[in-house]
Amino acid sequence: MNMKKILALLLVLVMAFSLAACTSTPPAPTAPDAPVTESTLAPTPKAPTDEAKEPVELIIFAAASMTETLTAIGAAYMDANPHVTLTFNFDSSGTLKTQIAEGADCDIFISAAQRQMNELDISANPEVNVDGLDIVMQGTRIDLLENKVALAVPFGNPAGVESYNQLMELILAGEIFIAVGNSDVPVGQYTEKIFEYYEIDMTSAEVGKQLTYGSNVKEVTTQVAEETVSAGIIYATDAVSAGLEIVDTATAEMCGQVIYPAAVLNTTANADEAAAFLAYLLSAEAAEIFSAVGFSIVK
Repeated sequence: MNMKKILALLLVLVMAFSLAACTSTPPAPTAPDAPVTESTLAPTPKAPTDEAKEPVELIIFAAASMTETLTAIGAAYMDANPHVTLTFNFDSSGTLKTQIAEGADCDIFISAAQRQMNELDISANPEVNVDGLDIVMQGTRIDLLENKVALAVPFGNPAGVESYNQLMELILAGEIFIAVGNSDVPVGQYTEKIFEYYEIDMTSAEVGKQLTYGSNVKEVTTQVAEETVSAGIIYATDAVSAGLEIVDTATAEMCGQVIYPAAVLNTTANADEAAAFLAYLLSAEAAEIFSAVGFSIVK
Protein backbone atom coordinates (compact mmCIF):
# COMPACT_ATOMS: atom_id res chain seq x y z
CA MET A 1 0.00 0.00 0.00
CA ASN A 2 1.40 3.38 -0.98
CA MET A 3 1.80 6.27 1.36
CA LYS A 4 -1.28 8.19 0.09
CA LYS A 5 -3.62 5.31 0.84
CA ILE A 6 -2.21 4.89 4.33
CA LEU A 7 -2.72 8.59 5.15
CA ALA A 8 -6.31 8.46 3.83
CA LEU A 9 -7.11 5.42 6.01
CA LEU A 10 -5.73 7.08 9.14
CA LEU A 11 -7.84 10.17 8.42
CA VAL A 12 -11.02 8.07 8.20
CA LEU A 13 -10.28 6.34 11.54
CA VAL A 14 -9.63 9.65 13.33
CA MET A 15 -12.94 11.07 12.05
CA ALA A 16 -14.84 7.96 13.21
CA PHE A 17 -13.43 8.12 16.74
CA SER A 18 -14.23 11.83 16.96
CA LEU A 19 -17.85 11.28 15.89
CA ALA A 20 -18.33 8.51 18.50
CA ALA A 21 -16.95 10.73 21.23
CA CYS A 22 -19.39 13.53 20.35
CA THR A 23 -22.55 11.34 20.28
CA SER A 24 -22.03 9.14 23.39
CA THR A 25 -23.76 10.12 26.70
CA PRO A 26 -21.27 11.09 29.35
CA PRO A 27 -21.54 9.14 32.60
CA ALA A 28 -23.51 10.85 35.43
CA PRO A 29 -21.35 12.30 38.13
CA THR A 30 -21.30 10.25 41.29
CA ALA A 31 -21.90 11.74 44.70
CA PRO A 32 -19.27 11.17 47.30
CA ASP A 33 -19.97 8.07 49.39
CA ALA A 34 -22.27 8.83 52.40
CA PRO A 35 -20.93 7.53 55.69
CA VAL A 36 -22.69 4.37 56.92
CA THR A 37 -23.96 4.72 60.47
CA GLU A 38 -26.15 2.68 62.85
CA SER A 39 -29.10 5.00 62.10
CA THR A 40 -28.91 4.35 58.35
CA LEU A 41 -29.03 0.62 58.94
CA ALA A 42 -31.95 0.69 61.46
CA PRO A 43 -35.50 0.34 60.07
CA THR A 44 -37.86 3.34 60.23
CA PRO A 45 -39.80 3.09 63.51
CA LYS A 46 -43.55 2.48 63.20
CA ALA A 47 -46.38 3.32 65.61
CA PRO A 48 -47.34 0.22 67.59
CA THR A 49 -50.55 -1.47 66.52
CA ASP A 50 -53.05 -2.90 69.03
CA GLU A 51 -51.64 -6.34 68.27
CA ALA A 52 -48.15 -5.10 69.22
CA LYS A 53 -49.22 -3.50 72.50
CA GLU A 54 -48.61 -5.28 75.74
CA PRO A 55 -51.73 -7.15 76.97
CA VAL A 56 -53.50 -5.39 79.82
CA GLU A 57 -56.22 -6.64 82.19
CA LEU A 58 -58.41 -4.06 83.89
CA ILE A 59 -60.48 -5.17 86.88
CA ILE A 60 -63.60 -3.08 87.31
CA PHE A 61 -65.79 -3.13 90.42
CA ALA A 62 -69.22 -1.75 89.55
CA ALA A 63 -72.65 -1.46 91.13
CA ALA A 64 -74.94 -4.41 90.38
CA SER A 65 -77.40 -2.10 88.62
CA MET A 66 -74.83 -1.62 85.84
CA THR A 67 -74.51 -5.32 84.98
CA GLU A 68 -76.27 -5.32 81.62
CA THR A 69 -75.08 -1.95 80.34
CA LEU A 70 -71.45 -2.20 81.41
CA THR A 71 -71.14 -5.75 80.06
CA ALA A 72 -72.32 -4.53 76.64
CA ILE A 73 -70.04 -1.48 76.71
CA GLY A 74 -67.11 -3.61 77.79
CA ALA A 75 -67.59 -6.01 74.87
CA ALA A 76 -67.54 -3.11 72.39
CA TYR A 77 -64.44 -1.64 74.01
CA MET A 78 -62.52 -4.91 73.88
CA ASP A 79 -63.42 -5.35 70.21
CA ALA A 80 -61.84 -1.97 69.47
CA ASN A 81 -58.90 -2.55 71.84
CA PRO A 82 -57.93 -6.23 71.55
CA HIS A 83 -54.93 -5.84 73.85
CA VAL A 84 -57.28 -4.94 76.75
CA THR A 85 -59.19 -7.52 78.78
CA LEU A 86 -61.94 -6.17 81.05
CA THR A 87 -62.90 -8.22 84.09
CA PHE A 88 -66.03 -7.08 85.94
CA ASN A 89 -67.11 -7.64 89.52
CA PHE A 90 -70.76 -6.60 89.99
CA ASP A 91 -72.28 -6.40 93.47
CA SER A 92 -73.74 -3.90 95.90
CA SER A 93 -71.59 -0.79 96.24
CA GLY A 94 -71.20 -1.45 99.97
CA THR A 95 -69.85 -4.94 99.38
CA LEU A 96 -67.49 -3.71 96.66
CA LYS A 97 -66.21 -0.87 98.84
CA THR A 98 -65.43 -3.35 101.64
CA GLN A 99 -63.58 -5.66 99.25
CA ILE A 100 -61.48 -2.75 97.95
CA ALA A 101 -60.71 -1.53 101.47
CA GLU A 102 -59.55 -5.05 102.35
CA GLY A 103 -57.07 -5.09 99.47
CA ALA A 104 -58.91 -6.69 96.56
CA ASP A 105 -57.30 -6.11 93.14
CA CYS A 106 -59.25 -3.35 91.41
CA ASP A 107 -58.38 -0.71 88.81
CA ILE A 108 -61.69 1.20 88.55
CA PHE A 109 -64.57 1.57 91.02
CA ILE A 110 -68.07 2.69 89.98
CA SER A 111 -70.46 3.14 92.89
CA ALA A 112 -74.23 3.63 92.87
CA ALA A 113 -73.88 6.40 95.49
CA GLN A 114 -71.36 8.97 96.64
CA ARG A 115 -71.05 7.54 100.13
CA GLN A 116 -69.15 4.37 99.19
CA MET A 117 -66.75 6.33 96.99
CA ASN A 118 -66.24 8.94 99.71
CA GLU A 119 -65.29 6.19 102.14
CA LEU A 120 -62.26 5.45 99.93
CA ASP A 121 -61.37 9.05 99.03
CA ILE A 122 -58.89 10.89 101.26
CA SER A 123 -60.19 14.24 99.97
CA ALA A 124 -63.74 13.47 101.16
CA ASN A 125 -65.25 14.66 104.42
CA PRO A 126 -63.48 12.80 107.26
CA GLU A 127 -66.86 12.32 108.91
CA VAL A 128 -67.65 9.98 105.98
CA ASN A 129 -64.15 8.60 105.33
CA VAL A 130 -63.80 7.70 108.98
CA ASP A 131 -60.93 5.26 108.37
CA GLY A 132 -58.86 7.83 106.46
CA LEU A 133 -58.58 5.55 103.42
CA ASP A 134 -56.58 6.91 100.48
CA ILE A 135 -57.44 4.57 97.60
CA VAL A 136 -59.08 6.86 95.02
CA MET A 137 -56.55 8.30 92.57
CA GLN A 138 -56.88 12.06 92.87
CA GLY A 139 -57.89 13.85 89.70
CA THR A 140 -59.68 10.85 88.18
CA ARG A 141 -63.00 10.91 90.05
CA ILE A 142 -66.05 11.86 87.99
CA ASP A 143 -69.83 11.85 88.40
CA LEU A 144 -70.69 9.44 85.60
CA LEU A 145 -74.40 8.61 85.64
CA GLU A 146 -77.75 9.53 87.14
CA ASN A 147 -80.48 6.99 87.89
CA LYS A 148 -83.96 7.11 89.43
CA VAL A 149 -85.42 5.18 92.36
CA ALA A 150 -88.49 3.47 90.96
CA LEU A 151 -91.53 1.79 92.40
CA ALA A 152 -91.78 -1.33 90.24
CA VAL A 153 -94.47 -4.00 90.06
CA PRO A 154 -94.75 -7.45 88.46
CA PHE A 155 -96.28 -7.91 85.01
CA GLY A 156 -99.94 -7.00 85.09
CA ASN A 157 -99.64 -5.21 88.45
CA PRO A 158 -101.92 -7.69 90.28
CA ALA A 159 -101.99 -5.64 93.50
CA GLY A 160 -102.97 -2.45 91.66
CA VAL A 161 -100.14 -0.32 93.07
CA GLU A 162 -100.25 3.17 91.56
CA SER A 163 -97.83 5.47 93.41
CA TYR A 164 -95.55 5.97 96.39
CA ASN A 165 -98.38 7.79 98.15
CA GLN A 166 -100.68 4.80 97.80
CA LEU A 167 -97.89 2.37 98.68
CA MET A 168 -97.31 4.02 102.03
CA GLU A 169 -101.03 3.90 102.82
CA LEU A 170 -101.11 0.18 101.99
CA ILE A 171 -98.05 -0.46 104.17
CA LEU A 172 -99.57 1.35 107.16
CA ALA A 173 -102.78 -0.64 106.66
CA GLY A 174 -100.82 -3.90 106.55
CA GLU A 175 -102.23 -4.73 103.11
CA ILE A 176 -99.11 -5.16 100.99
CA PHE A 177 -95.80 -7.03 100.99
CA ILE A 178 -92.88 -5.34 99.20
CA ALA A 179 -89.16 -5.89 98.58
CA VAL A 180 -86.49 -3.33 99.49
CA GLY A 181 -82.69 -3.21 99.72
CA ASN A 182 -80.65 -3.72 102.88
CA SER A 183 -79.59 -0.59 104.75
CA ASP A 184 -75.90 -1.10 103.83
CA VAL A 185 -76.50 -0.84 100.07
CA PRO A 186 -77.33 2.36 98.15
CA VAL A 187 -80.79 1.33 96.94
CA GLY A 188 -81.70 0.50 100.54
CA GLN A 189 -80.34 3.84 101.75
CA TYR A 190 -82.39 5.71 99.15
CA THR A 191 -85.42 3.70 100.28
CA GLU A 192 -84.84 4.71 103.90
CA LYS A 193 -84.91 8.37 102.80
CA ILE A 194 -88.22 7.80 101.02
CA PHE A 195 -89.76 6.31 104.16
CA GLU A 196 -88.38 9.20 106.20
CA TYR A 197 -89.98 11.61 103.72
CA TYR A 198 -93.33 9.97 104.49
CA GLU A 199 -92.46 9.93 108.23
CA ILE A 200 -92.76 6.15 108.42
CA ASP A 201 -90.39 4.14 110.61
CA MET A 202 -89.09 1.17 108.62
CA THR A 203 -87.68 -0.41 111.79
CA SER A 204 -91.00 -0.63 113.59
CA ALA A 205 -92.43 -4.11 114.11
CA GLU A 206 -95.66 -3.37 112.26
CA VAL A 207 -93.98 -1.95 109.17
CA GLY A 208 -91.30 -4.66 109.24
CA LYS A 209 -93.94 -7.32 108.64
CA GLN A 210 -94.64 -5.79 105.24
CA LEU A 211 -91.02 -5.78 104.05
CA THR A 212 -88.57 -8.32 102.68
CA TYR A 213 -84.94 -7.44 101.98
CA GLY A 214 -82.29 -8.03 99.31
CA SER A 215 -78.52 -7.73 99.68
CA ASN A 216 -78.31 -5.84 96.37
CA VAL A 217 -80.69 -4.34 93.85
CA LYS A 218 -80.67 -7.46 91.66
CA GLU A 219 -82.03 -9.55 94.51
CA VAL A 220 -84.85 -7.07 95.05
CA THR A 221 -85.58 -6.99 91.32
CA THR A 222 -85.76 -10.79 91.19
CA GLN A 223 -88.34 -10.89 93.99
CA VAL A 224 -90.56 -8.52 92.02
CA ALA A 225 -90.07 -10.38 88.73
CA GLU A 226 -90.93 -13.70 90.39
CA GLU A 227 -94.04 -12.13 91.98
CA THR A 228 -93.09 -13.14 95.50
CA VAL A 229 -93.93 -9.54 96.43
CA SER A 230 -96.49 -7.05 95.17
CA ALA A 231 -93.93 -4.31 94.50
CA GLY A 232 -90.31 -3.36 95.00
CA ILE A 233 -88.24 -0.20 95.34
CA ILE A 234 -85.39 -0.52 92.85
CA TYR A 235 -83.54 1.55 90.25
CA ALA A 236 -85.44 2.49 87.12
CA THR A 237 -82.69 0.93 85.00
CA ASP A 238 -83.11 -2.45 86.69
CA ALA A 239 -86.87 -2.31 86.18
CA VAL A 240 -86.37 -1.63 82.45
CA SER A 241 -83.77 -4.39 82.08
CA ALA A 242 -86.06 -6.89 83.84
CA GLY A 243 -89.16 -5.87 81.89
CA LEU A 244 -91.01 -4.66 84.98
CA GLU A 245 -93.62 -1.93 85.06
CA ILE A 246 -92.66 1.35 86.74
CA VAL A 247 -95.64 3.01 88.41
CA ASP A 248 -93.77 5.91 90.09
CA THR A 249 -90.28 7.38 90.54
CA ALA A 250 -88.97 9.21 93.59
CA THR A 251 -88.18 12.90 93.30
CA ALA A 252 -84.93 14.49 94.46
CA GLU A 253 -86.90 15.93 97.39
CA MET A 254 -87.80 12.41 98.49
CA CYS A 255 -84.37 10.78 98.37
CA GLY A 256 -81.87 13.12 96.72
CA GLN A 257 -80.19 12.64 93.35
CA VAL A 258 -79.00 9.15 92.48
CA ILE A 259 -75.49 9.82 91.18
CA TYR A 260 -72.97 7.14 90.21
CA PRO A 261 -69.36 8.31 90.78
CA ALA A 262 -66.45 6.55 89.10
CA ALA A 263 -62.70 6.72 89.68
CA VAL A 264 -59.39 5.04 88.95
CA LEU A 265 -57.86 3.59 92.11
CA ASN A 266 -54.29 4.44 93.08
CA THR A 267 -53.54 0.74 93.57
CA THR A 268 -53.72 0.18 89.81
CA ALA A 269 -50.67 -0.83 87.79
CA ASN A 270 -52.35 0.35 84.58
CA ALA A 271 -53.31 3.95 85.27
CA ASP A 272 -53.22 5.10 81.63
CA GLU A 273 -55.36 2.24 80.33
CA ALA A 274 -57.79 2.63 83.24
CA ALA A 275 -58.15 6.35 82.54
CA ALA A 276 -58.73 5.60 78.85
CA PHE A 277 -61.61 3.23 79.64
CA LEU A 278 -63.10 5.72 82.08
CA ALA A 279 -62.99 8.35 79.32
CA TYR A 280 -64.72 5.91 76.96
CA LEU A 281 -67.62 5.63 79.40
CA LEU A 282 -68.31 9.32 78.67
CA SER A 283 -68.37 8.76 74.91
CA ALA A 284 -71.43 8.96 72.66
CA GLU A 285 -71.25 5.19 72.03
CA ALA A 286 -71.38 4.37 75.74
CA ALA A 287 -74.07 7.00 76.39
CA GLU A 288 -76.34 5.34 73.84
CA ILE A 289 -76.16 2.03 75.71
CA PHE A 290 -76.64 3.67 79.11
CA SER A 291 -79.61 5.74 77.97
CA ALA A 292 -81.37 2.72 76.45
CA VAL A 293 -82.24 1.49 79.96
CA GLY A 294 -82.80 4.89 81.58
CA PHE A 295 -79.39 6.09 82.74
CA SER A 296 -78.47 9.72 82.11
CA ILE A 297 -74.89 10.91 81.57
CA VAL A 298 -74.08 13.59 84.15
CA LYS A 299 -73.17 16.82 82.34
